Amino acid sequence: MKMIKLLTKEDYRPFKILCIDGGGIKGLYSATVLEHLEQRFGPCGEYFDMICGTSTGGLIALGLALGKPATEISTLYADEGRKIFPRSIVPFGRRICQALWGGKYSDRPLKKILEAFFQEKKVGDLKNLICIPSYSVTDARPWVFKRDHGLLDRDNGTLLVDVALATSAAPTFFPLCEIPRYDHKQFIDGGVWANNPTLVGIIEALTYFVGKDKPFNAVEVLSVSSLSNTGGKSVGLSRHRSFIRWGADLFDTSLNGQSVFTDYFLQKLCEMNDIKFKYVRIPSELVSAEQQHLVKLDCARTKAIRFIRGKGNDRGTMAKKDPTIAAFFNNKKLYNI
Repeated sequence: MKMIKLLTKEDYRPFKILCIDGGGIKGLYSATVLEHLEQRFGPCGEYFDMICGTSTGGLIALGLALGKPATEISTLYADEGRKIFPRSIVPFGRRICQALWGGKYSDRPLKKILEAFFQEKKVGDLKNLICIPSYSVTDARPWVFKRDHGLLDRDNGTLLVDVALATSAAPTFFPLCEIPRYDHKQFIDGGVWANNPTLVGIIEALTYFVGKDKPFNAVEVLSVSSLSNTGGKSVGLSRHRSFIRWGADLFDTSLNGQSVFTDYFLQKLCEMNDIKFKYVRIPSELVSAEQQHLVKLDCARTKAIRFIRGKGNDRGTMAKKDPTIAAFFNNKKLYNI
């Protein structure tokens, strides 16, 4: 690991973080946006010191930190999404399994796809620092997978497949993820507490890298949203909704709410923090009420894939022309592993 000299007053040394929201198959939107940025500027991993991602955003973050091009990641979603989230032959069959049995989907197809994508690579093989939120059910506390640095010495030997499964084990959708390397601890989706992982990355940066007597004096964050249902619901919904009637909306609503609050918090932090701080959010494209049925974390039908991909292309086309976003790519990352 290369050491970075301490700051002088004349230096401006930003610690740059790329953060990617969770959202199931809607990760195709985020990956497509990043694909456009890479087409214009080159591999994201060369420009960001740390890459953070939760749930499906964690899969994307791990791929980018490993050096995978965003186009390969978006292709994975488009080609394999229906295997991860298969449609039920029996109407309401999967919703019944979700409510009464062992979860809506098996994680075996997902694990097989991840094994082909990541192979035997481990956290120590990554080219960027990472923060990948999960939640340890065993310990009843949030858990963040990191590439070891400084005094940290825990996760470098962990398979990327296990990290990806741990951050994306959405409750009632997939089984808990159990990792033998951590004494068989069991994990669920990091979206239960940090669907937008920006605050996780900032805390890591301020703890270890940014501030007095540290190698960086500023934080720059580029945050990429998942595609969200921005159209809202009509009034007059039944006030008494069972788990089955809530369905996917129950978890989806939690993810959207956390992401929006984190975005609001970061905007306020930019206004009041003494440390030089830059925060840019690439938002969700607008989704009308008529299109909401295509924007579910587990809707991988052909029409939905095309819709999500199209929205990603729309936003990506705008993002790569935005000078505030382009500024993140003016200089390569400063922290070298």
